Amino acid sequence: MPVYDPQHDTPALQARLARREGLVIACYCAAWCDTCRQYRPDFDGLAQKWPQHAFVWVDIEECPELLDDEDVENFPTILVQSQEGNLFFGTMLPYIGHLEKLVASLQDAAEVIEGGPGQLGTLLPAAAQ
Repeated sequence: MPVYDPQHDTPALQARLARREGLVIACYCAAWCDTCRQYRPDFDGLAQKWPQHAFVWVDIEECPELLDDEDVENFPTILVQSQEGNLFFGTMLPYIGHLEKLVASLQDAAEVIEGGPGQLGTLLPAAAQ
């Protein structure tokens, strides 16, 4: 599965999120960030490993509305959502193994947390206008 970029793939991402399958795993980044550029190939690889989940790469300067009212202070900042709500939102060390372990632990059952952006599927239409 590809990693969706809401700046360029909005219709495809909207269609994928409308299917309401799997988790949504978003990485909030910035084009100028060297750490983000180095992290991206591994994030893409994880998307290939788990095609049942929707992986989204969000440039916070190009699509700030996808952060809702949240701020990003460090990169990478990761959001993991299920259909029920947010399961994780926070900064992570830029080692893909950490994200891989997190997603593996959240695939079966996880409690919804307070905080973090709203459901990307509801924020995205506003971003596309």
